[in-house]
Amino acid sequence: MFEDLKKLQADGCGGCGGQDGAQEPVTEANCTHDCGSCPSAGGCGSFDPKSLLEETNEFSNIKKVIAVVSGKGGVGKSLVTSLMTISMQRRGAVCGIMDADVTGPSIPKVFGVEEKAEGSDAGIFPLLTSTGIKTISVNNLLENDSDPVVWRGPIIAGLVKQFWTDVLWGETDYLFVDMPPGTGDVALTVFQSIPIDGIIVVTSPQDLVSMIVEKAVKMAEMMDVPVLGLVENMAYLKCPHCGEEIPVFGESKTAEVAAAHGLEVLGRIPIDPKLAAACDRGLIEAFEGDWLDKAVEKVESL
Repeated sequence: MFEDLKKLQADGCGGCGGQDGAQEPVTEANCTHDCGSCPSAGGCGSFDPKSLLEETNEFSNIKKVIAVVSGKGGVGKSLVTSLMTISMQRRGAVCGIMDADVTGPSIPKVFGVEEKAEGSDAGIFPLLTSTGIKTISVNNLLENDSDPVVWRGPIIAGLVKQFWTDVLWGETDYLFVDMPPGTGDVALTVFQSIPIDGIIVVTSPQDLVSMIVEKAVKMAEMMDVPVLGLVENMAYLKCPHCGEEIPVFGESKTAEVAAAHGLEVLGRIPIDPKLAAACDRGLIEAFEGDWLDKAVEKVESL
């Protein structure tokens, strides 16, 4: 089931032309034709980037793939991924979540999915949440949820690719990909290997995060991946007594960043202790809120 992953672990370099992380220049002589984990993939002058797209298995029919990204960790990508998926599921769509944040997986925890993944000769079966959302995460494969994933980038990228090729997603209307922070190996692998229909960029009000979000937007533009818009998390705290919206992190710059790139702000999620508690208890599917209705409509319009 994990032969490709074992091969990556054995090779060390994951087909980059070097060994143990060394990155020699890719030439005709040392090219392994394993473009999926090659640092020069799509830029060596010999390959058409479209050829890097991986096919799913014969048991998967995924209609739309939406990636949720940011240039920084801790801004709420997993929260936005979860809320978007739940909202789409409530509207009658069949949805799944691929947890591509291999070193910091959150999806099993917020949905209360504790089972371990099983498989057959055909592939890996996704785990179902209480409302029937299909999920897969590295924590569904590890013996203990607290075990750290101490792998090199190419191995992590290879596992994420297997989540696309080997998981039996079946008939799925929308597959949401919870991306890791930054613009490194996994992001490159996802953008090159999976036919992404659009990305949602998550930010928070601080100037620093807004600057880093620009990196994610520019990477998407470089990879020719459509950016659907921005979602601002931790946008404000609503006073429980008077209803005033308090900008805890200062005046938001998200609208300015969105305008600079010709994008929409698709939603603003407040700091909500009840929502945080629901995530901690694995009960996020019970959330109530219409903060992402505009984002949901944007995805439905694809």
